[in-house]
Amino acid sequence: MKQVTYTITANTPLASSVYRMTLRGDTSAITRPGQFVNIALDGLFLRRPISVCDWDEAGLALIYKVVGKGTGQLSRMAPGQTLDALSGLGNGYDIAACPDNPLLVGGGVGVPPLYGLAKRLLGAGKKPTVVLGFNTAEEIFYDMQFATLGVSVSVATVDGTAGTKGFVTALVPEGAYVCACGPEPMLKAVYNRAGGGQFSFEARMGCGFGACMGCTCKTVTGHKRICKEGPVLGYDEIKWKD
Repeated sequence: MKQVTYTITANTPLASSVYRMTLRGDTSAITRPGQFVNIALDGLFLRRPISVCDWDEAGLALIYKVVGKGTGQLSRMAPGQTLDALSGLGNGYDIAACPDNPLLVGGGVGVPPLYGLAKRLLGAGKKPTVVLGFNTAEEIFYDMQFATLGVSVSVATVDGTAGTKGFVTALVPEGAYVCACGPEPMLKAVYNRAGGGQFSFEARMGCGFGACMGCTCKTVTGHKRICKEGPVLGYDEIKWKD
C-alpha cells in the first residue's frame, strides 16, 4: 500500500451514469489486476474504494458508476485537479493460477478490473474469453475495448436490447474456470455453474487496508477481510451466506 497524490488527466462519461477517469502518478504499489485504490474526497469521512481498470508506469484508469455523494463528486472533477488515494490495496487475481483459456465474467461496474486482467493474461500467453452482463443496451461499456485486445466477447442484457437476452449465466458453460467480478447474486449464480476460478467481491469498507475489520466475511477457512485477503477469493475458499 502507498499513499499517492494523483493528477486527473481525463474524466469522461462512458454510459448511463458510468465514467472513466484517468490519473497520472505513482502506480508502483499496484501489482495485480483486481486491486483497488481508496480515494479521499472533500467533506466525506470515509474514503471511496474504486477498482483499478488498467495501469502502467505513468498512471491508471478507473471506471466508476455514480451512485451517491462520493461518486457524484468524482464525476464533477476536472483534468488538473488532484486526488489523495491509498494505492495498491487488496488481493487481486492470480494470473499464474489461471488455465490457458479462462472465462472472464463481469456484471455492470464489475467489468473494469477484468480489462486489466485480460491484458495481463494475454501478456502471459493465455487466451481468455469474455462475457459481460448489463441490464440494458444503454448501460453497456468497454465491450469494444475488450474486442480490440483480440479476445472473444459476448454480451448479455436482462431486457434483451443487446446481445443475449437474460443473465450472464446463460453464457457460462458448466464446469468452466471463471474469473468473475460483479454483484453478489451474479457471483453466486456463476459460481454454481463454474468448476473453479477466482471471484472478486464488493463490501462496504472503513479503512480499506485491513485494520478496522469492517468488511470481514466467512470463508471455509474462517473470517477474511474483503479489503485485505480479498476482494478476490478462490473458488474453494468461498462460503456463501445462509
